[in-house]
Amino acid sequence: MDGTPAGIDPRGPRFAAAITSALLLGTTLLGLVGMSTARASFGWFAYHPLADEVFAPAGWAVAQASVAERAGDPGFVALLVLALLFLWGVLSPRTAPWAALFRRLVKPRLASPTDLEDPRPPRFAQGVGLFVCALGLLLHLAGVPWSLPVAAAAAFVASFLNAAFGLCLGCHLYLLLQRVGLVGRARPGAA
Repeated sequence: MDGTPAGIDPRGPRFAAAITSALLLGTTLLGLVGMSTARASFGWFAYHPLADEVFAPAGWAVAQASVAERAGDPGFVALLVLALLFLWGVLSPRTAPWAALFRRLVKPRLASPTDLEDPRPPRFAQGVGLFVCALGLLLHLAGVPWSLPVAAAAAFVASFLNAAFGLCLGCHLYLLLQRVGLVGRARPGAA
């Protein structure tokens, strides 16, 4: 063996992206109805036309909630679980739940893949998903309004593009960074 990683079935990451897309869509919806997008209520002042500018410059519920309340938001918990799944995909892609599910239940029912792909770009894409989710989680804990649903929606879009069209944005980012020499080396025979 020449030290290059073995190829993987490209349908596996797309399968994982389909499941992740569904979970991220639900998480986005939880974020949209949670405290991240809710306005704070101040009784009568909440209905006053100048209440936001005069009495509540930080009129978002998330900005006024404690860190424990922010961490208990259902959208936060769901995005945290997804971030942990992304972390699992980065640290041990072969044992990640969606990879194991694909190998055990889906792959035996499919014909052999015609081509195998380098496992490094999909693994990097998992890292990008982890970064986006972690950023949304940290900003939400810091009290930044809309950070949770925006991060979940951004990860959803990337995951959906991979699942539906085979367009892996994180993989393309990896290849771009590889071309400029910031990550990995090109595999022998790759153009």
